[in-house]
Amino acid sequence: MTHDTATPRQHTEPASSGSVLLVVVSAIVALVGGFLGSGAVVGTPIAEAADGALSATATLVAPAGPAFSIWSVIYLGLIAYAVWQALPAQRRSERQRALRVPIAVTMLLNAAWITVVQFGQVLLSVVVIVALLASLAFVFARLIAAPRTTAVDAVITDGTMGLYLGWVAIATVANLSAWLASTGVESAATLWAVLVLVVAALVGLFLATVSAGRAAPALALAWGLGWVAQGRLSGEVLNTTVGWTAATAAVVVLVGTVAVRVRSR
Repeated sequence: MTHDTATPRQHTEPASSGSVLLVVVSAIVALVGGFLGSGAVVGTPIAEAADGALSATATLVAPAGPAFSIWSVIYLGLIAYAVWQALPAQRRSERQRALRVPIAVTMLLNAAWITVVQFGQVLLSVVVIVALLASLAFVFARLIAAPRTTAVDAVITDGTMGLYLGWVAIATVANLSAWLASTGVESAATLWAVLVLVVAALVGLFLATVSAGRAAPALALAWGLGWVAQGRLSGEVLNTTVGWTAATAAVVVLVGTVAVRVRSR
């Protein structure tokens, strides 16, 4: 009996330590990538990389510049998660064991996206951001399946990853539109912009429905949509149809999430 109980511990502890370290290293890589993408010292600002294909005025669904300040909150949350999941109490958490590797993958993909944009590879950036979105959706599904244990867990893990997912959802729309524009596909631009914004709103409602109205994804998605609206209604690239569609989509996501949350309670 003693031998049987000791064997699993020998296998689980090294595996757990390895995944803990993977998250810490991935967080550092993500921060380095974010610093590179800021262009503060080295690298090119994302808005200027790839010949400005991802700037705030590149397409009709590009969020206005201030929208990207949400990355500061997301990066802060990722740092907090990397530290928190490494604490002794969390090392033995079954929930964190299920989340560590998928979350680390999202951080590495984020750094990869910044890297390919630095090299001007817009099409490859679409591939990477779609993979990032899929990875975040996988993490979100695991968050829903494994209940939160504490309020700190809810804020650091669920809050951070929810904001991350919501923002990347709208960023994927903008990235795909930027690639299409870079290939010269500009016909019916307003129609396509309206369609993708409607899809973004539907994604927000879907996330609310499957998660019983979790706030973080809705807040990030609505934040992005709101800044798309601001950019089209008062920015350099004006388009009232797209602007009001984005504003309406933001309201739909927020109101719909609140409604689902109230109903689920």
